[in-house]
Amino acid sequence: MKLAALIPRSLKARLFWASVVLLPVVIVFAAAALQRAFHNSLEASEASQARLHVYLLLGEAELRNGRIWLPDSVQEPRFSQVQSGLYATVHSRGGELLWRSASSELLSEELIAELPSSHLEPGQTLFQHLAADGLFLFQYPVVWEGVSGEQRFLVSVLHSDESVSHEMQAFATQLWGWLGGVYLLALLMQYLIMRWGLKPLDRLAEDLSQIEQGQADKLKGVYPLEVQAVTDNLNRLIESERRQRERYRNTLGDLAHSLKTPLAVMQGAANESIDGARYRQLVNEQTGRMTQIVQYQLSRAVKSPGAPLAQPVAVEPVITRILSALAKVYADKRIAVSRELEPEINFAGDEHDLMELLGNILENAFKYGHSQVLVRGRQRDGMLVLEVADDGPGVSADRRQTILERGARLDSSAPGQGIGLSVAVDILSSYGGALEIRDSVDLHGAAFLIQLPTL
Repeated sequence: MKLAALIPRSLKARLFWASVVLLPVVIVFAAAALQRAFHNSLEASEASQARLHVYLLLGEAELRNGRIWLPDSVQEPRFSQVQSGLYATVHSRGGELLWRSASSELLSEELIAELPSSHLEPGQTLFQHLAADGLFLFQYPVVWEGVSGEQRFLVSVLHSDESVSHEMQAFATQLWGWLGGVYLLALLMQYLIMRWGLKPLDRLAEDLSQIEQGQADKLKGVYPLEVQAVTDNLNRLIESERRQRERYRNTLGDLAHSLKTPLAVMQGAANESIDGARYRQLVNEQTGRMTQIVQYQLSRAVKSPGAPLAQPVAVEPVITRILSALAKVYADKRIAVSRELEPEINFAGDEHDLMELLGNILENAFKYGHSQVLVRGRQRDGMLVLEVADDGPGVSADRRQTILERGARLDSSAPGQGIGLSVAVDILSSYGGALEIRDSVDLHGAAFLIQLPTL
């Protein structure tokens, strides 16, 4: 079979089948990119949650006789539940296991023994997916200045990847469902656009048929510029033929009268020879396809989740816990913290969101500040206003918006992934808040101003 026989002769069919073949390719690439981006956001969220768990553990930790001590029951209840999916360990610098959560009792000893194999410097973190074990691992080194000298510990938090797998599966199901609907809708729109775009050609064929049937003497329609040149040439050809026909009309009048009946039979045969079945078949096929698309669109239901109500959270205890943890992490910098917090200021939201928000901002101040950090808080006119300032190098005005973007960092020599401030911005946007970067008047470094509604 020759290739030319497989190519449709109809322009509509060519354009339509080209869309049928090429649109899935575009949709597959788009779906792959969206799934990858969603997976990256889930892993970033896992890393942020693990960092928060480390801060909670450090907030409850104490140094006794040169060894770290944690209570049997920590604030996060999943650390006390066996096989809860959330586990934690603390190792010494030499790899000795100093503490493990009750939830990790059934974890393999080989896995626990391999945790202190990574060599991290203070301020560095490690986040990776242990696919073979079905766990996410986050490690955070801690330097603790005690009476007997400097002590170094490695805090490891492991979390099951089941929730991420379930979310990815649910996302993929919804994504392919929506993209399937988009594909069908795109085909419908392509078909309608083709019909509208090629309609002048159909009208041209109808006008020629009317001229052929004697119902018109020339093409009178207004056509697109691409077709107008063809219609003008056809009109000139028709006019030339008409003049020539007029010359022969009188001579052939008698002959025409005798040939009238056979010509009428031939004209009828010519009309009957028009392939109307193929045209009707094409219309029926496209009508059936349009009916299927309409039925699919009408059957879809869109649901929008509602936002839950939150109880007020006291801000000062949260700041105290975070500062306590950061003071231990950055003990070698001996940061002096000044607090100017009004009493009984509250955050209208989830406590974990507040911990993650302030944890990222305060850790940024500890990381880049030289020796001083200032925390202010007040509540005025339905707004909670928090200010975190440091005596570091500050942020130039032309880079303040840049560092709020994911992965953007001014100092590549400092450890980190450059996502902390962008995570803070995401949390603030979900509560209708805002983050502003200024120059600190008191400490002459950077000042981060957080504004949140209290209602």
